[in-house]
Amino acid sequence: MARDRSFVDRVCGLLLPLGPVQARAMFGGWGIYLDDLMFALIAWDRLFLKVDEETKARFADVGSTAFTYTGKSKPIEMSYWEAPAGSLESTDALLPWAELGLAAAKRAQAKKKPRKRRKASSG
Repeated sequence: MARDRSFVDRVCGLLLPLGPVQARAMFGGWGIYLDDLMFALIAWDRLFLKVDEETKARFADVGSTAFTYTGKSKPIEMSYWEAPAGSLESTDALLPWAELGLAAAKRAQAKKKPRKRRKASSG
C-alpha cells in the first residue's frame, strides 16, 4: 500500500469541521483519528469509514464495499467500508458519512470493557 500524503492531507482537510483530525501511519496505510478514536482508515489511496450493525446497510445501499485483506487462509472483512462515490468531492458531501463512521467508532469504544490498571509493585 503506497502512502500518498497528499491524499491523506486532502481527506483530513475535508474532515476538519469534525475537530482536530489526525492521520497516523499504520501497516502501510493511515489511521484517521479524532480525540484518539480511530474512525476511518486510508489504504490504497481510498478512504474507509468505521461501520457497525446500525450503519453498514447505509454504506451497502450506495454501493460501498468493505475493507478486506487476505488472511492466512481466507479474505478478512474489516468493519470499515469505503466512503461512497462522490463523497470526497466536498466537505458537505463527506461529513454525513464521516459522522456515521465516528458514531460507529464511539459505539464500539463504549462496548469495550475498561482496561484494568496494574498495581505498581512495591519492593
